[in-house]
Amino acid sequence: MEINGKKAIVVGGASGMGRASAELLKAKGADVAILDREGSDGKDVAEQLGGKFYAVDVTDFEGTEAALAQAVGDLGGLHVIVTTAGGGVGERTLGKKGVHSLDTFRKTIDLNLIATFNISRLAAEHMAKNEPEDEERGVIINTASIAAFEGQIGQVAYTAAKAGIAGMCLTMARDLGSVGVRVLAIAPSLFATGLTKGIPDEFATALTKDAAFPKRLGRPEEYGKLVTAIVENPMLNGQCLRLDAGQRFAPK
Repeated sequence: MEINGKKAIVVGGASGMGRASAELLKAKGADVAILDREGSDGKDVAEQLGGKFYAVDVTDFEGTEAALAQAVGDLGGLHVIVTTAGGGVGERTLGKKGVHSLDTFRKTIDLNLIATFNISRLAAEHMAKNEPEDEERGVIINTASIAAFEGQIGQVAYTAAKAGIAGMCLTMARDLGSVGVRVLAIAPSLFATGLTKGIPDEFATALTKDAAFPKRLGRPEEYGKLVTAIVENPMLNGQCLRLDAGQRFAPK
């Protein structure tokens, strides 16, 4: 899909990989809207990109539906959506303090997996209304993690959520193939975002020692570059792409 002139929404676009994706999509000529939490830098980022910001808690599923509909209406359509919102906490299935909290597990699934599915299904409905470009109407790009495949000790909830995102790709792509909407996910390793942004070099080196090359934290713009490559290449569909410098997580 040609990016120039298309309508894009980045969920979690106020910072990190989401912001980098929004900036690169804009640089290639897309009109971009930012959805992120109230109190984030989303408004400033959107203004810099000449777009609008919509405050949203992705675990408020009805509120997300309303915010997404408003953003699509203001943009005048939707061709590309990128979801990067998510997170998790460390907790073992059985630890020194007892069993894993069921409430924490549910909240992690809601934040990462259910919210991602909710956004994807709603985006697909909007995209299906587009006039096709070479039979294509839209691209959905979600964010998994290499923890989906090699979850570390204490990541059981996060692993389950991210594995769900990875697992949805092919089935959802098959579901939406008839309307010309592609579905992919990106599974990054450790990137310089959030808590890892600006950490001392010696800590970054220790965290990435198992990578093949380069042995460093990923840069947000490298995630954004993969987003634009996915959009531009119609043969990419139905899979979760690792973006990890050949890294495989050790147990801890």
